Amino acid sequence: MIGSLPKAPMDWARRACDSLMNTYQAGELPPAHRWHYHQGVFLCGMELLWEEVQEERYIHYIREYVDGLVDDHGNLYFSRDELDAVQAGQLLITLYRLTGLAKYRIAAGKLRRLLQTVNRTSEGGYWHKDKYPYQMWLDGLYMAGVFSLKYADAFGEAELRKTVLEQERLMRKHMKDEATGLLYHAWDESRRMPWADPDTGCSPEFWSRSLGWYGLAVSQFLDLLPEDEPGHEELSRELAGFTAALIRYQDKESGLWYQVTDKGDRPDNWLETSGSCLFVYTLAKAVNRGIAPPGAANAAHIGYEGLIRVLKQDDYGRLILPDICIGTSAGDYENYATRPKVANDLHGVGALVMACVEMARLYGR
Repeated sequence: MIGSLPKAPMDWARRACDSLMNTYQAGELPPAHRWHYHQGVFLCGMELLWEEVQEERYIHYIREYVDGLVDDHGNLYFSRDELDAVQAGQLLITLYRLTGLAKYRIAAGKLRRLLQTVNRTSEGGYWHKDKYPYQMWLDGLYMAGVFSLKYADAFGEAELRKTVLEQERLMRKHMKDEATGLLYHAWDESRRMPWADPDTGCSPEFWSRSLGWYGLAVSQFLDLLPEDEPGHEELSRELAGFTAALIRYQDKESGLWYQVTDKGDRPDNWLETSGSCLFVYTLAKAVNRGIAPPGAANAAHIGYEGLIRVLKQDDYGRLILPDICIGTSAGDYENYATRPKVANDLHGVGALVMACVEMARLYGR
């Protein structure tokens, strides 16, 4: 825990970004020199900070990362068989808007075309990756969906909005548990995976970070969809119900959420920070949109305070976010409970920055 005076949420967001900027050149963000969602999530958090504070060093750092991977002709190397590759494309759209350089639009178009060739379930749901056939994962809604809506707005491809809304509906149809209001991490249409329920096809557990991606996605969809868009009102209702479920499973003592969201009573379960950051963001976002249920503002507050309490710093004063679950596939309870914890994993720090920026809006500063 950091023994310093309290800071406003935006100060913590700055400190989190500055700590990683002081640790890594943009191209060295791990995994180094790769077009990857880890860097994309962190830099999308940085972009939200930049939009609020307008400090040019942040957008310059984002551009340094992108320009190290995208050449003057819009060429870039990326995995062409997974939704994860699409997420960092959000940065391309921002840079094209700022500079007008064709290379950013060309590269974004290549990621958009990935979505035209990705394999799909019988109802049209995106496979998360080719190596996970017939599987939809909650993660994929954020990885592909936010980029798709930004691309639709930037380049006039309105049909993408319908596709994004349909992907969300399919996940709810197959993965939502009405008893808890939560969604399972993954769904296997083929029922071939060892974890797949033979009747529903769902994985057996609620994993907090995957639920966090879902909340982040739906929150940002509402920002990007016109209010008169068919489906906007439905999404608003779903986000309100989802935030009510998050409040029920928050650990009131710490303010955080457990790795397996609904099993905080298990001794081997543990409080996980990246999912907790995403939940704080989602709660604050719902409050700020005026659609949150009673208690959401307080839950966001105690979650935010819980995150600040667990932050640490190294010998150079750089911020450290501990207890981040490493990348994780769908599986059984033991799969999640035994996953290694790391500090300052990029999607954890990126989620922290997003949470702080949204909490600053909630607090009005």
